[in-house]
Amino acid sequence: MDRIGVIGLGRMGSAIAARLAGQGHAVAGWTRSGLTADRARELGIARAETLADLVAGSDTVILSLFDDAAVAAVLDALLDLPLDGKLIVETSTVSPLQVQSRAAGFAEKGAMILDAPISGGPELVAAGQCGIFVGGTAEAAERFAAIGGVLSDKLAHVGPLGTGLVMKVVNNGVLQGYFATLAEMMRIAKRAGLPFETALGIVAKGPAGTPMLTARLPKMLGQDEGVGFPISGVSKDNAIFQRVAEELGVDAASLRSAAALWQTGIEDGLAEADVAMQIPHAYDKA
Repeated sequence: MDRIGVIGLGRMGSAIAARLAGQGHAVAGWTRSGLTADRARELGIARAETLADLVAGSDTVILSLFDDAAVAAVLDALLDLPLDGKLIVETSTVSPLQVQSRAAGFAEKGAMILDAPISGGPELVAAGQCGIFVGGTAEAAERFAAIGGVLSDKLAHVGPLGTGLVMKVVNNGVLQGYFATLAEMMRIAKRAGLPFETALGIVAKGPAGTPMLTARLPKMLGQDEGVGFPISGVSKDNAIFQRVAEELGVDAASLRSAAALWQTGIEDGLAEADVAMQIPHAYDKA
C-alpha cells in the first residue's frame, strides 16, 4: 500500500486526506501556510515539517491547491527534490498547461505525473462518491487506481496528460450552465407568482431534475446550512473553464452566463455560501 502525501489541506485536501487515512492508508500532510499538530490529529494523518520531508516519506504525492499560481509554485518546488519512483497526482482545478508544461521535467526526475481533478464537493470525497477524471499514461493511471478508487466510485482514465482537466471543464461546465438556466427559470417563476418550493420541487422531480439538484435541494430550501462548495470557488473554476475554452477556440456562452450569475452572488455577500444558495437568491431578487 502506497504511502501518501497530501499537499494542501483546504476543504478538498482535508477531505482527501481524511478519507484515505480512514480507509487504512498511511497519509501525511503539508501545507504552505503550516499544518498544526492538532489539525493533523483531527484528520488522522501524520504531519510533515517540510515539503522535502513529505516527499521523502511518500510514494504518491497528491496536490489539492487553490489556483494556478499555487500549483505552479508547488510543482516547481517538487522538481527541485529527489523524485525517483514517485507518482505526482494533481487534483486541483487549474489550466492543463500547468502539468503539461512540466511533464518532461518530472520524467527526467524519474517520476510519473497525472492530472486528476475532482468533480463534486468535499462531502462526496468523504463518502467515496466524487468523480475523478484522470489524464496521463496508462501505467501511471493504473498505479493510481487503488488510491483513486478509495476516493471515487466514478474514477475514469480519459486520455493523455491534461485531458483529465479538460474533462472536468466539460463535465462541470454543463453543471454551471444548468445552474445559470435554473436561476433564470426561478426568476420567471417569481415574476409569475409561483412559490419557490413549488417551482423548484416540480423541476427536481421531473425530467429536468438532476442528481445534483436533488442532492442540493435541502440547501436551496433552507433545510441544510452546510457549505459543500462555495460560490467563490465555483466562480474561480468558471474563469479557468473559460480560459480553457478560449485556448481551444470555443465560444462558451453558457460559461459567461454562469460567470455573471456567480458575480451577482459575490456582490451580494454570498461568496462563501454554498453554490446552491445562488438559486433561492436569484428567485428572491427577481
